[in-house]
Amino acid sequence: MLFDYLQENYKVNEPIFVSDIDLPVTDNNLRQMFKVLCDKGQIIRYDTGIYYMKGISRLRGGTTLSASEVARYKYISRNNQVNGYYSGYTFANQLGLTSQVPFMIEIVSNQASAKCREVSVKSQKIMLRKPRTHITSENCCILQLLDLLKDLELYVDDDISKAAKRISSYVKELGLCGSEIDEYIGLYPDRIYKYLYITRLYNAFA
Repeated sequence: MLFDYLQENYKVNEPIFVSDIDLPVTDNNLRQMFKVLCDKGQIIRYDTGIYYMKGISRLRGGTTLSASEVARYKYISRNNQVNGYYSGYTFANQLGLTSQVPFMIEIVSNQASAKCREVSVKSQKIMLRKPRTHITSENCCILQLLDLLKDLELYVDDDISKAAKRISSYVKELGLCGSEIDEYIGLYPDRIYKYLYITRLYNAFA
């Protein structure tokens, strides 16, 4: 019953969190069912309460689940529900604002229990921060952008004008509205207005 459920609802190498499983069984029975599947080799235990179905690769004989992927599912998005976003140098690197590849992934998440703390997923270190307001699929991109602008000079390799062009393109790609910025900008320090002025981002909003 459990393996059929997993095959219907998960892809290979996709993190499976026991807490997400919706079956009419007790928690104890569910844990036993996972153990049986592990003993049979049908699924693999990644960490406490986290499993996956291993895919087959002709080149390597099998593929494994990465720590960064587990972190994304655990703290950012899974089951079509957005709970967080990448921030700091991690997001700046994704946008191409800096060539620095941070050794620690920076994430803002509803799952954070403290303002800022370091956690680990296997060997991957994560700086986990609590959001200024509850993150949803509707506001995650706005909050992510405002977090970046708050400390923009820290993350930019070149001058601000070059960064402004890249951020402006990103804003246009997402189709973000100025009214959305206005709704949340009051949660941030006043210096954020300086960077909005310098980058002329208001011209990019729909």
